[in-house]
Amino acid sequence: MKIIAIQHGDDLWSKVSEYASTCSWRAGKNLSQMMNDNAFSDYERVFVALEKDNIAGYCTLLKSDCIPDVEYTPYIGFVFVDEDYRGNRISERLCHFAVQYAGSVGFDKVYLVSIEANLYEKYGFVKIDEKLSSWGAMQGILQSTPTSHKPKRQQ
Repeated sequence: MKIIAIQHGDDLWSKVSEYASTCSWRAGKNLSQMMNDNAFSDYERVFVALEKDNIAGYCTLLKSDCIPDVEYTPYIGFVFVDEDYRGNRISERLCHFAVQYAGSVGFDKVYLVSIEANLYEKYGFVKIDEKLSSWGAMQGILQSTPTSHKPKRQQ
């Protein structure tokens, strides 16, 4: 399994966009539309987990998320793991990769929005706030730092 960062123009961009548009999670269509519209700029990226030539999952690093008028940035978003690959800690690996990437481009904090309790906390995120999303649901805002996500030694 490998995780790579992709941006518009990369070989995998269209393949990941197509995969997102047909995955089982409804937000995948939104990500696919953003990719098709080339709505990514600067440091923003899509991260894809690959098992050989198969897409096992993806996430993004974006300037904003679904909560308006907050000072937090950047955000990990669109975290999805294919049903065939769940239970292998791929979402954790994707998040850690995105956090490390954010650190490499100069960010000392990374945020994530989630309604789930104790999911991302086990990956090193800490809930720091709670706000209404653009659709009116309360969402937790979690924070992590690149130094809290040092790669674990492979055995």
